Amino acid sequence: MKNIAIVAGGDSSEYVVSLKSAKGLFGFIDKARYRLYIVLIRNGRWTVEISHENLSDRHGEYLSETTYINRPEIDKNDFSFQFEGEKIKFDYAYITIHGRPGEDGRLQGYFDMLGIPYSSCGVLTGALTSNKYFNNQFLKTQGVRVADSIRLQKRDFQKCNTEDIIRQLRLPVFVKPNDGGSSFGVTKVQEPAQVQPAIKKAFAEGDEVIIERFVEGTEVTCGCYKTKTKQVVFPVTEVVTENEFFDFNAKYKGEALEITPARLSDKLTTLIQQETLRIYDLINAKGIIRIDYIIPTDNKPVLLEINTTPGMTENSFIPQQINAAGLDIKDVFTDIIENL
Repeated sequence: MKNIAIVAGGDSSEYVVSLKSAKGLFGFIDKARYRLYIVLIRNGRWTVEISHENLSDRHGEYLSETTYINRPEIDKNDFSFQFEGEKIKFDYAYITIHGRPGEDGRLQGYFDMLGIPYSSCGVLTGALTSNKYFNNQFLKTQGVRVADSIRLQKRDFQKCNTEDIIRQLRLPVFVKPNDGGSSFGVTKVQEPAQVQPAIKKAFAEGDEVIIERFVEGTEVTCGCYKTKTKQVVFPVTEVVTENEFFDFNAKYKGEALEITPARLSDKLTTLIQQETLRIYDLINAKGIIRIDYIIPTDNKPVLLEINTTPGMTENSFIPQQINAAGLDIKDVFTDIIENL
């Protein structure tokens, strides 16, 4: 039986989201086939969450803090740990860190050097897609429609001119971390006085900021994955929220209506699914990804963001889409582990 590490945590504000995804994955992955352990990474410390269940049958369980009786350190030389006098090595890593270091290619490089297979995109793809500006500029050259944007680095903050930003992009705009997730540090800016505070807020979450022109339309998202023998594209989900945008509360506190399958024509649904599969190949993706779009009135989708380690809580988009497709979620994750 393979030992599977569900690798969670990370060094960004997305840490709390990652923990929710780890709990979801623990419920989705087939424990009759695999021994599951939660590996938490935070501020340079890597630990294995050992629960009472580990003592009886070596199956990990992600429960409350009080459930854990031991947190052995990971030996980073070979991604192993000691438990009850035995050295346990992992056969596979399912990465569910949103942001650094699990979504930007750094952790993937570590596993590549150790020869440990993992669930998500490789180093180059992770580095590209985690930088929203460079990712969009690359995809723009491949015919993917993206919003106009400006990239700022921290050294630009003091000389950043609000009037220049408004002249280039017009209001409203979205200001968000360029090298981080999309749940924290994001502001929809409606007034000139909001620009500088929004930039400062976004810089608190990362080293770069992207300012994007607002595109009005219907927000949708679509997931897919490919294996050695097949491709699977999921139904499209429509996102409806009264909030300014699909923020943390909309994502995780029920302040949004998520409709799967989306209320779109068959033609438009197929277009989004085909574009999702095409982008998957363009970025050389691996594992399950999810791509977010805005559909303006001309029905030509505009790329919002690529999620190479999408959320995996029970209520996240991917589990919803798997269910709507009539697929068994355990079979999907077995496919990811065995057949990439």
